[in-house]
Amino acid sequence: MKRVASLLLSMTLAVGAGSPVWAVSKKDFNIAWTIYVGWMPWPYAVETGIVKTWADKYGITINVTQINDYVESINQYTAGKFDGVTLTNMDALTIPAAGGVDTSLMIVGDFSNGNDGIVLKQGKSIADIKGQKINMVELSVSHYLLARALAGAKLKEADIKVVNTSDADIVAAFKAPDSTAVVTWNPQLMEVKAEPGVTLVFDSSKIPGEIIDTMGLNTQTLKDNPSLGKALVGIWYETIALMADAGEKGKAAREAMAKLSGTDLAGFEAQLKTTRMFYTAKDAVAFSTSDDLAKTMDLVRTFCFEHNLLGDGVKSKDAIGIAFPSGQVLGNKANVKLRFDASYMKLALEGKL
Repeated sequence: MKRVASLLLSMTLAVGAGSPVWAVSKKDFNIAWTIYVGWMPWPYAVETGIVKTWADKYGITINVTQINDYVESINQYTAGKFDGVTLTNMDALTIPAAGGVDTSLMIVGDFSNGNDGIVLKQGKSIADIKGQKINMVELSVSHYLLARALAGAKLKEADIKVVNTSDADIVAAFKAPDSTAVVTWNPQLMEVKAEPGVTLVFDSSKIPGEIIDTMGLNTQTLKDNPSLGKALVGIWYETIALMADAGEKGKAAREAMAKLSGTDLAGFEAQLKTTRMFYTAKDAVAFSTSDDLAKTMDLVRTFCFEHNLLGDGVKSKDAIGIAFPSGQVLGNKANVKLRFDASYMKLALEGKL
């Protein structure tokens, strides 16, 4: 699916780079999201009118749309159908950035701290995965998690066989008798873990801070329309303040988010326990400006290069530049296509929205 997206993008760019779909000041914006515990504030903010309140403040319209398939949501963003999308740091690099779409990760919402995992029907440790077929979204963060787990067990990807499976289909696939192993994320992970006789052999708590969940916007759109960035950050921090509330308001918000994600309050709160949410702009800015982030992205881009995810013919992991709030750039400074932009979160921190 990623290669289809890259081909489509190449055709689009051949018609003319800097398409007016993005590079223009405008009033109507489209944001895509998919079901994941750390992204459920977005549909809740729509339902409660928080999106409209902040959009009205800046005289714009923000349409927030659910896409059922995660990779497809990023493909559609990359093709120009959306101005922004919820996505992980790695997928931002391998799909839009690798496809030539300059993308700014302007809200860092959380990192997976157990929300992504590897489950076996046969075996009690990651070493037992050798020789098995693995259902997962190939070349996604699930693949990255698997690679990190295999390395720790001194195994190689040649020791297993990957069966590419959509996140929408992965629970059903794992129920099939011939499926013995799966790599996935919540809420699907909770469902597969509930199957009798299975074992969770590795999860993202073993690599904290490496699978980061963000809101990414087209960089030119953000540059031309700073009001969109301000509105989105305002929406985000107002909504997650409710999510974090210890009283009845917080419980009601989490119950609503749970329902929107297809689970109950207990299930949703169980997922939150394995998510390191940045409930305050202070925490998010601190994480985004830490030296550790560049070290993480070096691990990520190395994996991506080794798996040919940075594009056909790319000869180095330095081909794509990744910029950080400090001004540091990993890779090619003349070809920066992925940016960690903490400036809008800093506005929230400083009360300047």
